[in-house]
Amino acid sequence: MRGVVVISKFFTNLFSARRAVAVTIFPFIFLAEKSYKNNLILLNHERIHLSQALELGVLFFYLLYILEFVLHYIKYRDFQQAYLRISFEREAYHNESNKHYLKQRKYYSFFHYF
Repeated sequence: MRGVVVISKFFTNLFSARRAVAVTIFPFIFLAEKSYKNNLILLNHERIHLSQALELGVLFFYLLYILEFVLHYIKYRDFQQAYLRISFEREAYHNESNKHYLKQRKYYSFFHYF
């Protein structure tokens, strides 16, 4: 799934509390600036999230994402640490530089990162 890329600083800020340059809200990838369309690593990271959302069901993906964030936030009391500990983010960051990852990715690969 390639996603629908939308350039919108407004939505990127809205969905990330002004902390990200890109946000994926299935099936859209919101980018804060047009120049990010050329960032293949960033786009690959966001497309990994699209795959995760598809295999879990979009609603369940976002519920689990928020639940993981809240639990990590309670534990670490730090927004950035909580975000980086989310299994979906760990999978995406670990594999964002591999341009072939989505072709070889096994279903539910994020479980590896719990």
